[in-house]
Amino acid sequence: HFYPLVRDLLHCAGEENWVDSRTIYVGHKEPPPGAEAYILQRHPDNRIVSSKYTFWNFIPKNLFEQFRRIANFYFLIIFLVQLIIDTPTSPVTSGLPLFFVITVTAIKQGYEDWLRHKADNAMNQCPVHFIQHGKLVRKQSRKLRVGDIVMVKEDETFPCDLIFLSSSRGDGTCHVTTASLDGESSHKTHYAVQDTKGFHTEEDIDGLHATIECEQPQPDLYKFVGRINVYNDRNDPVVRPLGSENLLLRGATLKNTEKIFGVAIYTGMETKMALNYQSKSQKRSAVEKSMNVFLIVYLCILISKALINTVLKYVWQSEPFRDEPWYNQKTESERQRNLFLRAFTDFLAFMVLFNYIIPVSMYVTVEMQKFLGSYFITWDEEMFDEDTGEGPLVNTSDLNEELGQVEYIFTDKTGTLTENNMEFKECCIEGHVYVPHAICNGQVLPGASGIDMIDSSPGTSAREREELFFRALCLCHTIQVKDDDDVDGPRKSPDSGKSCTYISSSPDEVALVEVVTGLPGEISTMVSILAFLFLFLYKREIYLFCKGADSSIFPRVIEGKVDQIRARVERNAVEGLRTLCVAYKRLNPEEYEGICTLLQAAKVALQDREKKLAEAYEQIEKDLVLLGATAVEDRLQEKAADTIEALQKAGIKVWVLTGDKMETAAATCYACKLFRRNTQLLELTTKKIEEQSLHDVLFELSKTVLRHSGSLTRDNFSGLSADMQDYGLIIDGAALSLIMKPREDGSCGNYRELFLEICRNCSAVLCCRMAPLQKAQIVKLIKLSKEHPITLAIGDGANDVSMILEAHVGIGVIGKEGRQAARNSDYAVPKFKHLKKMLLVHGHFYYIRISELVQYFFYKNVCFIFPQFLYQFFCGFSQQTLYDTAYLTLYNISFTSLPILLYSLMEQHVSIDTLRRDPSLYRDIAKNALLRWRVFIYWTFLGVFDALVFFFGAYFMFENTTVTSNGQIFGNWTFGTLVFTVMVFTVTLKLALDTHYWTWINHFVIWGSLLFYIVFSLLWGGIIWPFLNYQRMYYVFIQMLSSGPAWLVIILLITVSLLPDVLKKVLCRQLWPSATERVQVQAGPRGRVSSGFGRAVTCAERPPWLTNSSRCHSELPRTTLGCSCSQGGHTPSPLTPRSRGGAEPS
Repeated sequence: HFYPLVRDLLHCAGEENWVDSRTIYVGHKEPPPGAEAYILQRHPDNRIVSSKYTFWNFIPKNLFEQFRRIANFYFLIIFLVQLIIDTPTSPVTSGLPLFFVITVTAIKQGYEDWLRHKADNAMNQCPVHFIQHGKLVRKQSRKLRVGDIVMVKEDETFPCDLIFLSSSRGDGTCHVTTASLDGESSHKTHYAVQDTKGFHTEEDIDGLHATIECEQPQPDLYKFVGRINVYNDRNDPVVRPLGSENLLLRGATLKNTEKIFGVAIYTGMETKMALNYQSKSQKRSAVEKSMNVFLIVYLCILISKALINTVLKYVWQSEPFRDEPWYNQKTESERQRNLFLRAFTDFLAFMVLFNYIIPVSMYVTVEMQKFLGSYFITWDEEMFDEDTGEGPLVNTSDLNEELGQVEYIFTDKTGTLTENNMEFKECCIEGHVYVPHAICNGQVLPGASGIDMIDSSPGTSAREREELFFRALCLCHTIQVKDDDDVDGPRKSPDSGKSCTYISSSPDEVALVEVVTGLPGEISTMVSILAFLFLFLYKREIYLFCKGADSSIFPRVIEGKVDQIRARVERNAVEGLRTLCVAYKRLNPEEYEGICTLLQAAKVALQDREKKLAEAYEQIEKDLVLLGATAVEDRLQEKAADTIEALQKAGIKVWVLTGDKMETAAATCYACKLFRRNTQLLELTTKKIEEQSLHDVLFELSKTVLRHSGSLTRDNFSGLSADMQDYGLIIDGAALSLIMKPREDGSCGNYRELFLEICRNCSAVLCCRMAPLQKAQIVKLIKLSKEHPITLAIGDGANDVSMILEAHVGIGVIGKEGRQAARNSDYAVPKFKHLKKMLLVHGHFYYIRISELVQYFFYKNVCFIFPQFLYQFFCGFSQQTLYDTAYLTLYNISFTSLPILLYSLMEQHVSIDTLRRDPSLYRDIAKNALLRWRVFIYWTFLGVFDALVFFFGAYFMFENTTVTSNGQIFGNWTFGTLVFTVMVFTVTLKLALDTHYWTWINHFVIWGSLLFYIVFSLLWGGIIWPFLNYQRMYYVFIQMLSSGPAWLVIILLITVSLLPDVLKKVLCRQLWPSATERVQVQAGPRGRVSSGFGRAVTCAERPPWLTNSSRCHSELPRTTLGCSCSQGGHTPSPLTPRSRGGAEPS
């Protein structure tokens, strides 16, 4: 605590040697001679830097980050190999796509960082007023230095962390809002240093001679330790302690105070606000991590293929007539080359030949899919808030699919779950219930006064207690009253004749005082600024009023209708209302004098001041008489409770992290259905730890929850039924610090693991009294636990930025508390309720689409390259390509890229209404379900099977020396073209079978791609191109289509290739259907087509250019093959080795 530390500082003889301190010279004035040594200290300037790159390091740093991706690094190596050695394919085929991916990514990341630079410059160039030589000087915020005396006016934000010297208010106080720091929009009171609060002019302040000793910068917003030495005419300085009440933090705003003077003690990146920011690191989604793992697997397959072919080549060439046939003799230099060098060169050549199994185009397509897909969120009209005129924002498109994988949500309370707008509901006095206006059957009774009793008329004694109760509400508050029409305050007085604003650090106090002002008589005028412990002289008697939480008041009362009021308080708490109890006691003059003496002694103590004050209050606040209780509603945001309920049904665990006190936060959790009626609350708070040791409390809680762990771990803690015990955990910031603190033996893992085990078996967790950095610690703790769950953090204030940056996905709420959270988040939404659609609909679709995209790309490239591998067994392992160079280059770029891109943008396997109505469907895709090893292996084996069908189906047809009508036989390029044709049609129709949502765009792209392939092949082989040094494809495609057997083989092989996948879909759907497939079956009559084509569903996230008329429910034909046949010329034999000189065999 603060005061024990101050005591130690003042007591120790070698105070200047306190290593964790800094000395600030107010106004840069040296201390008087002989007072203390002048030590010049260096401190950073006041610049804030949130950007990642500079002009000079952008290119090297960005390239380094991009080539950390396995895929980019791999393609760079392949490109260099193609440049260095003679390979079967051109370096352009790898270099151009790689350059495109690197350039597009660099431009995107550079633009995002430019926006951060722009925001930093706007903040750093803000004008600031400071005192220099007794005059007011204006300069930029970034030029501010530690020790400068700053003047801040009303409604301005503090430019750095300041020690409060004086204000325009006579009592030396000021009011600030810290919404951008701790999320609380209420007004807080700060106090000037006692010896400087009388300095109201620039000249007075400039004459101040003082030094400040304080701790080095640390991120705790609620803790500050220091002292100020004020030098007057006397030699000995006046020493005053400094605490958090004297510290004005950067980011806070001055309210209802004309101006203040303060001295800068922490600037720039050393301010508490900056220390609570996390650095913005590159986030990678679970899908991208899976892609990298699959890439390594395929890289191993690629290396294995190259090794096998290299070994078999030298086995094949071990016989001289095979190594040097008469028509292809080696030169002398070739014979003398080192065997190992030749083998290594051949190995690299095979690597290049087979490298298409890992296509760079997949990464281009994924980047485009993420970028274009993110517009569906910004286009969603249902996520637009008309009240604020704001819609959703997408700050990064790299994490779209991660929205479909969330397992934990960490949410702020104030401004995120609630509107922070209090409304008085009722009060209970002496067991009688009072509400604002008497209500009967939902109608306000005519002639009812401001607050009316709804059960019976009070007697004489009850009227006296009633008057005492309302007097207590008038006095027990910290409200400031300002008569002004144009002020920034939470509420206005209902008195139309006089405009005034009530300002308080607690919004519910404003609601209570407003209700009292509506009462008739003198009570409504008794609004005073006092502490929470009040002494009041009424009818020549001294009364002590006390207001607080029921847990604090009930143990201290000895009289009153305790049972009736307790029952009412408990009922209101269950309904989610914020409750406060009011009590009093009469004092005689002797008791009053004793209380004054006791409090004064405690207040002036420098040693153990807080402890002495607590002991004094314990003696004073006893033997009270209970008057009644109030109930105030902190309005939840619209549909916040429904959203949390839906998220829990989806298998997502919701945690609330807030800086508010426990009772307030718990009431909100009940109101938003995070805690239910049957929830047993477990406390892990400082109060509990003071009664028992942390070790005992943790083990006791662990035993409690593990006793029912069998029932609690059911179905991911959702769908809780009434007969099962449901636990909710409440932990505060101090207890969390103890759990995270390393033990004496240097370990802290045991307590953390025990804490995590308790949390896993609780349906909901509430963390209260959390500092911003502690919120990030909680998120990190869960993120790095053994299950490695996907986490999402959502908040609306700058105090939430740390956890937003720490979580896998960060969402900012565009609220009343500034845009810091929205600016630093990955996504931003206007209201908490929009989270439901963002996860359960958009996230679900994003994940389904991109997982199909990834698996499909690997599948179609296995189909593409495995026939090339098989072909080497029939061409003497000579690295002869099966396909023409044009086909090699355009397969992934043109022939098969657009259908999967459109699928990954448009696919909706079930309707949006279904996903909203049944949140449990979200569980079907949980834990990366569609990119697990079982699914990956299935797609890989499907690709291998199809490749075997393509190659050997065409091979057996060619084995019988198929001839055309003019007697010519098919050659090797015709063989490769036939395999390629079957492959293009198969992989495209496979995607058509997987498509459930058909639009005119899908039809155009799928059938258009097949048509484009046919037209391109006809043109490529039908014209002699003058810029080519070879004409090997001339008339090949036309000749192939002129053959009847070729047509039969194409149709037959496509059917055989697709058959296993169709059978698997039918059997799995009938025997082991998932929840999603059951929903699809139920929705069958709405236009679902058979055999895997699926139905078209209602689109609520379609782009503007996709109108209703584009929805097509038609059934597609199984095969769409129809091309004109024409004669072709002679082509070479299909099974000949590639010649060394590069010329094609004849």
